[in-house]
Amino acid sequence: MNDQNNNQIIIIDDEAIVRDAMLQTLELEGFQARAFEDPREAFAHCSMSWPGVVICDVRMEIMGGLDVLKHILDIDHEIPVIMFSAHADIAVAIQAIRLGAYDFLEKTNDPEHQINTINRASKKRQLVLENRRLRQAIDGQHIIETRLIGQSVLTQRLRESVLQLAEVDVDLIINGATGTGKEVVAKCLHDFSSRADKPFVALNCGALSESIIESELFGHEAGAFTGALKRRIGKIEYANGGTLFLDEIESMPASLQVQMLRVLQERTLQRLGGNSEINVDIRVLAASKVSLREAADEGEFREDLYYRLNVASIDIPTLDQRKEDIPLLFKHFVDQASQRAGRKAALIPGTLLFQLSQTAWSGNIRELRNAAERWFIGLPLNIDQAFASISETDSLDDNVANYERAVISAALSKHKGHIENTAQALCIPRKKLYLRMKKYGLERDDFLCD
Repeated sequence: MNDQNNNQIIIIDDEAIVRDAMLQTLELEGFQARAFEDPREAFAHCSMSWPGVVICDVRMEIMGGLDVLKHILDIDHEIPVIMFSAHADIAVAIQAIRLGAYDFLEKTNDPEHQINTINRASKKRQLVLENRRLRQAIDGQHIIETRLIGQSVLTQRLRESVLQLAEVDVDLIINGATGTGKEVVAKCLHDFSSRADKPFVALNCGALSESIIESELFGHEAGAFTGALKRRIGKIEYANGGTLFLDEIESMPASLQVQMLRVLQERTLQRLGGNSEINVDIRVLAASKVSLREAADEGEFREDLYYRLNVASIDIPTLDQRKEDIPLLFKHFVDQASQRAGRKAALIPGTLLFQLSQTAWSGNIRELRNAAERWFIGLPLNIDQAFASISETDSLDDNVANYERAVISAALSKHKGHIENTAQALCIPRKKLYLRMKKYGLERDDFLCD
């Protein structure tokens, strides 16, 4: 028995008796077959990623078989198209093969010969798609490194997850704190998927009011509300065939969560003020800066919508979890600023990169990018002052001593000269703290409160 998901057949013939006979034969052989009288309806099911074979009659009134062949090969020149005819027309057969048809069969051919030809064509299609996936994976491994930058273990795992899930056409949730790059990850999931040549549509649910977001998502008909002078296509419909990215989905109003659930279940929608059901073929990527599981448990997010979205998920690490990536990211952002400005950037001091990698970045990559742009134009970074005394001209021992003195000073200042609290914060015994203070000439009285 053939795998129906990978062995799909489209039959195009204007004779109902032929369509019915072929459907019955192919379904008995384990194929998933669809039959169309109008070739134009069949075109909508063909794509670069469609895993099937087309069987098309040569002589039809609506559209000639050779014209159908050309149209399908324009969609993907490697879709196997088997031309079918009740007449032994050698000239047409030769022309069809020259145009790119996989084979030419007569309707009077032995049924076993017909099935064998279809099986060969189906296997060829699977091989084509598998080779494409392998090429995409090889190319993707290189390209994605320029988009999800870093060499830490967490970043490498993130890239692997993105490439793996890009190939699986399911809805998923992207979890990550503010500024971690959720839209970058979503765009990678789209660009490395079979939907890459279709629209990528992003909408920030937290940036729009409830009165606006419904129209943005679903669109509206003319006259649906005051000011709706003409029909407007919404984000969901515009993303048809591609990917819809919903950022900050936890901010989506409860009433819209119900409507969104229906879209995900039925893959249909109604525009505001309209009655027609509109079919949509979309992949939904939902991003959240909070745990949707916890939000659902607390009644702040619909549990059924959470489960519908959470077919798979990706967790993006914070910048503090992958500090070793900070120097590489900072250089990348400085290079981008340099390219935009059209002038060369100054050499980035090694001590600055060290400072950056030891600094806490609550705003994550977005905050680091802003810091890189400020540094490029010569503005102060206002990063941890514990590094202010580090110098490239001093020896390593001097720099370590300067750093240690600055850290102890910062801790004493924070705890207002309280020795016990300072020692606990630094995770050292009181005696060791006193010895270090004596070494660096630090006096407790200098840090006491007024």
